Amino acid sequence: MIGRLNHVAIAVRDIAKAAQLYRRTLGAEVSAAVPQPAHGVTTVFITLPNTKIELLEPLGADSPIAKFLERNPDGGIHHVCYEVDDILAARDRLKAEGARVLGDGNPKIGAHDKPVLFLHPKDFCGTLVELEQA
Repeated sequence: MIGRLNHVAIAVRDIAKAAQLYRRTLGAEVSAAVPQPAHGVTTVFITLPNTKIELLEPLGADSPIAKFLERNPDGGIHHVCYEVDDILAARDRLKAEGARVLGDGNPKIGAHDKPVLFLHPKDFCGTLVELEQA
């Protein structure tokens, strides 16, 4: 069921500063910042040979990333995203195994314009997991 690692998401307070750190210090290919109002974040993607890093900055006080940064003032890893071939089949299988799907359980369109779901961190070793339709 689980596919390749799509990205690791890191919550940051200043996305421009963080993007510059990856660009200058690590020599990474860094995308432009893209506001995602439906998700309450601004995103930047850093392309690596085998996956991506997603930087997340809160977009407004009600952003889930703002709440994360309240608990983790220095930022940090927010979630990992795995690809699945069939997001609805994956959801149904996971729910049958007892995993909790966050929200109403229906996929939303994510930052890559593909259906995504989030799984409760308490069910996955303390890690928020995002599933993205491959």
